[in-house]
Amino acid sequence: MTRRAVALSLALAVIGGGAFAQTVQRQFPATALRGEIAFGQPPEVLLNATPARLAPAARIRGLDNLIVMSGALVGRKAYVNYVLDSSGLVKDVWILTDRELARQPWPTTVSEARSWRFDPVAQVWAKP
Repeated sequence: MTRRAVALSLALAVIGGGAFAQTVQRQFPATALRGEIAFGQPPEVLLNATPARLAPAARIRGLDNLIVMSGALVGRKAYVNYVLDSSGLVKDVWILTDRELARQPWPTTVSEARSWRFDPVAQVWAKP
């Protein structure tokens, strides 16, 4: 009887944990911009149809928020939120879910991000 109770508890935890993981909202920094990225041979990418490079320690997070290696994404395009480092290299990338992509507006340029207001708790931007 004890084994069954443990197995049932474990199964419920796994099922419940999966549902919880799907509803967690990712937190993006105020410096994150939105764009489209096309992955070429690492470290090359096209960011909004403009050649760019991934930083040496770039982190790319997939739809499930797990790290994805850039080599596994060669030839793919995605809508993303991204952060540039001080050298202009792409250092952080989040491949967006449909729900995240629907969150509008989101700045696509540094000048927009500087002039708009960001609510980090609600993860929404407001234009002036």
